[in-house]
Amino acid sequence: MFFGLGAYTPLLFYTLWGWPPIAGIPVGILLSVALSVVIGLPTFRLSGHYFSMATIAVAELIRIYFGTWTLVGAAIGLQGPATGRAWWDLTFRSELPYYYMFLGVLALVLYITFAVERRRFGYYLRAIKASERAARSLGVPVRQTKLQAFALSAAFTSTAGSLYAAKTGFIDPDSGFGILVSVQMVIIAALGGAGTLFGPLVGALILIPLQSAVNTKFGGGGSGLTFIVYGGIIVLIARFEPGGLNELWRRLAPRLWKGAHAA
Repeated sequence: MFFGLGAYTPLLFYTLWGWPPIAGIPVGILLSVALSVVIGLPTFRLSGHYFSMATIAVAELIRIYFGTWTLVGAAIGLQGPATGRAWWDLTFRSELPYYYMFLGVLALVLYITFAVERRRFGYYLRAIKASERAARSLGVPVRQTKLQAFALSAAFTSTAGSLYAAKTGFIDPDSGFGILVSVQMVIIAALGGAGTLFGPLVGALILIPLQSAVNTKFGGGGSGLTFIVYGGIIVLIARFEPGGLNELWRRLAPRLWKGAHAA
């Protein structure tokens, strides 16, 4: 939901008024945060799989609606400027400017996450993760904290959607709101280690090159194989290592260090 809103808004600004797409990024973030509040207030009464199913259902409804809404191009989608009129159109011939731009945003997101972990808000989140009932009994404002985390997540994800749209110059309902986008985010976090600072980064460093290699080798036919790879990763993580690679490393590192020291 938030990725799609962040991707659509900049290109909508360009399509309707000819504004540079960068002008729509803050608006996309605000819309995503507002949507997180609207969705979070009723759905936080649910928990576990029921919460996940509720948010997936809302995302699917939004995808279908955008596929029939002529203002946003319906099923065809929206397209950005073909050639950059100036740097603020974020349309570059070389990949290098996008690389540094995305790297800067990544560093900012990691810093914000690092700061959140070490503040009271971060301790609240860890307490809720361990036991929501126990956290509430100790005075943690559970619902408010979860809503704030949801809004922060919406802001991050909307920014990612805006950067995606700026680089590709095109967005449609499937690439913006498709279920594969959500699945990919979840698997990246679970593979590296959800709830850790660098876990999702490690997961992305493994999964994204793997996906690119599959698409390069098999072309359009690789999209179905991507689903198979994702499904296999989900099964392996759920069965053998729910904590992801981060938890696996924490368990193996002392043994490796002890073995190297003995040698």
